[in-house]
This record gives sequence, structure tokens and C-alpha cells, in this order.
Amino acid sequence: MARKKVSKNEENKSGGMGDFGSAISALCEEKGISKEKVIETIEAALAAAYKKDYGKKGQNIRAEFDEVSGEAKFYLLKEVVDETVREFISENDAEEMAGKGVEKNNESMDDDEKEKLPRYNAERDLTIEEAKKIKKDVSLGDIIETALPQESDYGRVAAQTAKQVIIQRIREAERDSMFEEYKSKEGEVISGVIQRIEGRNVFIDLGKSIGVLFPGEQVDRENYRVGQRLKVYLSSVDNGTKGPGLILSRVHPDMVKKMFELEVPEIFAGTVEIKAIAREAGERTKIAVSSTEEGIDPIGSCVGQKGTRVQSIIEELGGEKLDIILWNEDVSKFISAALSPAKVLRVDLDENEKKALAIVPEDQLSLAIGKRGQNVRLAAKLTGWRIDISGMANTEDEQDVRAEDENQNINIAEESVDGKEDKNIASE
Repeated sequence: MARKKVSKNEENKSGGMGDFGSAISALCEEKGISKEKVIETIEAALAAAYKKDYGKKGQNIRAEFDEVSGEAKFYLLKEVVDETVREFISENDAEEMAGKGVEKNNESMDDDEKEKLPRYNAERDLTIEEAKKIKKDVSLGDIIETALPQESDYGRVAAQTAKQVIIQRIREAERDSMFEEYKSKEGEVISGVIQRIEGRNVFIDLGKSIGVLFPGEQVDRENYRVGQRLKVYLSSVDNGTKGPGLILSRVHPDMVKKMFELEVPEIFAGTVEIKAIAREAGERTKIAVSSTEEGIDPIGSCVGQKGTRVQSIIEELGGEKLDIILWNEDVSKFISAALSPAKVLRVDLDENEKKALAIVPEDQLSLAIGKRGQNVRLAAKLTGWRIDISGMANTEDEQDVRAEDENQNINIAEESVDGKEDKNIASE
């Protein structure tokens, strides 16, 4: 059977395009950028190379690359202008100005000269009269494209120019792609591996980029080592010249909140809500939760069966203590719960100054205040009230106080009843 002969050009063309298409796909996958962006980069590089070898200074050249055939078409772009947007100077005037040494120097120009319109350039501009010869229904500001002859041979300088354009555009596309990806993760907890430690700054590899954990965002009693896997909170993302600047944190209060969302399905689903959170990183965190549906125990959901859920979070936080309390609309009850594990006898509120006085048994006064005032300080952050703690000798004293209040109320009631009786007798 006779085998069909394939010309060498066709063979190179088909094979080249296959390799070229595979290279584009591999580049898109590796750099995380779209295929359209890669094609746009190739077109910009081809246009730069064409202008270098076959174009003129001031020309705007556009390349159109066909990824199927592998061919490129080139077009010269000219804008339709008139006297309102361009300054028209004849060639003789231009030569005369050049002979007199007139230069465009913004520093030497006065304000009137700086406001002058840009000079007409036949390489990139087209008068409306000339444009109508090409296209009848043309208007001011339109872009007229003229096809240029196709060229396939380029010099070393043009090739180098194309290479620089491709490298620069790909880097910009990769940087923008990474910025958009991590910007969408801002305020989330992500996992990474410690790449290196410079001084007190910890650099963490997050996959496609490196984040920085500054000393102020580190937990004091934590020790970090190279190769250690760590969960961090992505607090901010900045678009820098060398890639997205990722600022990480291990002390942000929302880190605990996001970890509960990851660990507790009820919080993720919205049936359990985190109402407030107060944290002193590495030491203790108080978190107030509530349920949006009847029959669901918010505290039990967060703790998990045999404490599995909360224990995994505690381990990730390096043994940080977690107090999960029930949120309550009643401020007194909420403050009482926030001061746990101390037992609160009663809470007196000052609505005007938003101050609260919590009465606790004398033997639990230190427990309510906490080590270095930590417990009452976190309770104040959690509730948003200024809390003062007062101890009572024992519960019997509290009962005596209540009894005195009750007797006082009885006496007042009896006096009011007597007053009514006297009033009735007098009326009779």
C-alpha cells in the first residue's frame, strides 16, 4: 500500500504546533494563569519583534496569533484625530524647531506650554479626511487597522526583545494570578510548612507563595522549626512588585473562630453561631456561642463527643485553654457565664456607664479575677462591659442580705396596705 508523502514543511508545522500547544498548556498549569493571558503575551512579544526589525519608531503594531495554524498576522493601528486632540506642525516647522534646539523638557516649560496638545505623528495618527478614504463611516477617536506584510525571519535583537516581553508579561500574569488567589483567602486559616527562619521572622511556604510570620504575630511560648507544618491565619494580602505580600498571624482572635468553623459542622452550616470571642494568644480564649435552631446544644456541638472537636483545636493552638460559654441576651446572665469557671452570686449593672459589679463568694474571688486578672479581663472583652469583682464572705451572708431585702419589701408593702386602709376609713 502506497504511503502518502508529507512535505517537510507540513511535518514541521504539525509537530511544532503540537509541541507549542503542549508547552502553552504546561505553562498555564505550572504558573496558574489562563490560556488567554498566555496567547496575549505571545502576541505582544511577536508585535515587539516585528516592530524591532520591520517597523518604525512611533508605530502601534498589533499581532494576531492563530494557535491552530501557528501563524501570526500583523496590523498597523492608527487613531483618527483632528485639530482638537493633536497639534499639527509641518515638516519645515519641525526642522526649524529642531535647528533652534527646542526640546520638550517639562522642567523648562511654563504652564501654558505644558497644556499644549500632543504633536501629530503620521506613524500613529490619521486625519479624519484620510480615514474616510479607507472607511466611510468613521468618527473621531476610532482606530483604523491596516494589514502589514507577514514576516518570518527575525534578527537576534528582535528575538531577544520578544523573549524579554514574554518573561515580563508571564511574571506579571503569575503575580496577578497569585494575588487574586490569596486575596480570596484573606481572613481564612491555611496550612503551610516553615521554609526558613531569619532572625525572628518565620517564612512559611503556602504552596504557590511564601508568607511571613512577624514576631508580633507569633505566640510567645511557641517554638518554630524548619520543616514544621503549621496552620496560620492569613491576615492581609498586598500586591507587591515581587509577588503578593502575605502577612500571617498566629495570635489573631479570628483564627480560633475560623478553626471552629473548620472543625464544627454546625457552625459551618449556620445552626450554631459564634457571637463573640476574646483571646489572649497562647494563654486563654473565651468564645460565646448560641443556637439558631431548637434542640441543638451549641456548647455540646463545639466540644464534640468526648471533647474530640475542641481537643483538636487546643492541640493546634499549642495547649491554649478554651472556655466555651452560652451567649445570652440577658446581660447579667451573660456576664455571669463569661466569668466562669467562677460562680457568680449576682450582677449589678450600671447602664449609663456600661459598668457591672459581679458579686462572687469570697473563696472564688481569685478564681473570678484569674491569674494576673486574665479571667475578668477576657470576660470584659467578650461582653463589652467594664466588670468589677466583689467578694462576699460566704453564701449565708448573701442569704441574710436577701432576707433583709425581703423583710424590707414586706414592711413597705404593709405600710402601703395600712395607708390604703386609713384612706378608706377616712373616706367612710
